[in-house]
Amino acid sequence: MEIRKIVTVVEETRKDGEKMVTPPTRKASVAAVIKNPFAGKYVEDLTELMEVGEQLGEILAKQAVKSLGITKEEVQSYGKGAIVGEKGELEHAAAILHPRLGKPFREQVGGGKAIIPSAKKLGGVGTGLDVPVHYKDAAFVRSHYDAMEVRVPDAPRADEIVVAVVVTASGRPHARIGGLQRNEIKGEDGLR
Repeated sequence: MEIRKIVTVVEETRKDGEKMVTPPTRKASVAAVIKNPFAGKYVEDLTELMEVGEQLGEILAKQAVKSLGITKEEVQSYGKGAIVGEKGELEHAAAILHPRLGKPFREQVGGGKAIIPSAKKLGGVGTGLDVPVHYKDAAFVRSHYDAMEVRVPDAPRADEIVVAVVVTASGRPHARIGGLQRNEIKGEDGLR
């Protein structure tokens, strides 16, 4: 795996609408810009990218938790995403994100019974991606339905992939649309 750069962004919301957010909500994205070994060619076996996903799951999640200044057990929500440069395929993002990235990601965030929401797309330099997040142990906790935009100004180049994870230390500011609450989850099936 060839990493050109890693970009970390921490977003802290102190006021939303006309009301202060106390304590502020915090979320972090960590994105790696990597060389796509299969750019410009069709390859049937994508195992190499699956292995890259496994490595990045640990590296990026560990950095995201650290950047929030919390313990892994304090992570509340998570998500993942990838942007493939124009000489790649959407399946290259899928190979990185789905088969193996999840297990090391969950280990770095203290568990996670819910599916890790994801987004992927093809795009050129500066393309943004809204990475969806939800509560890590129960996907139906509405207060934690959110997203964070990930954008690297000089990536992905045609032969690169931007791979990102997002973690939060809370739900949305002023969440009040009802539904399952974090303190009500059973955490048995990853849904409720």
